[in-house]
Amino acid sequence: MAEIIQKDGTWTFDGDALRLTPGRDKNVSLLRRTLGELTVPLGALAGISFEQGKKSGRLRLRLRDGADPLLQATGGRLAEPNDPYQLTVESDRYGVAEYVVDEVRDALLLDRVPADPVDGYLLPGPSVPLSVSAGDGTASFDGEHVRLEWNWKTEDSKSAAGARSLALTDLTTVEWHPAVGLENGYLRFTVRGAETKAPPKYDPNSVELWGFKKDPLMALVAAAVQARLPHPTASPEAARAGEQPAAIAPEDDHDALLRRLRELGDLHRSGVLTDEEFATAKRAVLKRM
Repeated sequence: MAEIIQKDGTWTFDGDALRLTPGRDKNVSLLRRTLGELTVPLGALAGISFEQGKKSGRLRLRLRDGADPLLQATGGRLAEPNDPYQLTVESDRYGVAEYVVDEVRDALLLDRVPADPVDGYLLPGPSVPLSVSAGDGTASFDGEHVRLEWNWKTEDSKSAAGARSLALTDLTTVEWHPAVGLENGYLRFTVRGAETKAPPKYDPNSVELWGFKKDPLMALVAAAVQARLPHPTASPEAARAGEQPAAIAPEDDHDALLRRLRELGDLHRSGVLTDEEFATAKRAVLKRM
């Protein structure tokens, strides 16, 4: 086992998965503290690196495209302090950081984990129910419905219709953008058959964000919804039906299927998959074999 403990957090690698625990230091971001501990299976990793600096260094994880609903929903727009896949390392722990990097890289090599994109989420996304108040409203998600409620700062034309309840089955996309400079951010839900190009300020399916402390927490709502929408690589038929695609393409060989079984086992043991989800996914893979 390889482990590095810092004020910024603790990363622990047991050969099968990396456990990322945010630190309790006051400088750890609100988003990371709210998100809590993450378990990243080895199969979700595309790489790991360590960058040294004069006073501190930084460990960085690179996940395979499509593996994490948080990265999918935010499109790589999370600011560095809010990125759960980075860890600040103090200069006296550079050797430990390099050891962690070597252990993870060796495991990726031995398991022959590819760095190419995946066609199904390998991380579960934030737990629900979840509710965040920021900008001009409150966004809540219980796993089946998104509820948007407005405050006194909401544009009159948007708040006039009252609170919104959006069924997950009616949503096609969700996206989060941070406020940058003079440009406001937003959390936007696209409803099937009701697409709009209206600014978030006037869009009743969007929460406008102004760059305050709680804005990044809206990214967690976006990620929780994203985890339950069809994966971006799903066929149009599967997307319309609200289904996740099969984790392995038909042309994949026998070794790839065996590797997928191992990944599913890792996810099950780490608690990412329930007994029922694991049994269903396992049957699907065995059927392809």
